[in-house]
Amino acid sequence: MLDPKKLEELGARLSAAIAGSPAADLEKNARAVLGSFFAKLDLVSREEFEIQTQVLLRTREKLKALEARIAALEKPPEKAEDQPAAGQP
Repeated sequence: MLDPKKLEELGARLSAAIAGSPAADLEKNARAVLGSFFAKLDLVSREEFEIQTQVLLRTREKLKALEARIAALEKPPEKAEDQPAAGQP
């Protein structure tokens, strides 16, 4: 298996070698172009997405509870057979 320290060292050496070369300018330009492209898109961060997912789950739970409550309220009341009807002694 590859040693993470050696990979970091290799990455640092490559970054140092590229820093003074035209490749560094190319990388900066590519990052600027991609950053501009992504800024134009209507994207959200992972954190914002997770927050909205949780909000949606809570909203669904509240909706289910309200639907059950409405169903219970719309249900006709049960008649008690042993109680006399109104107006009868």
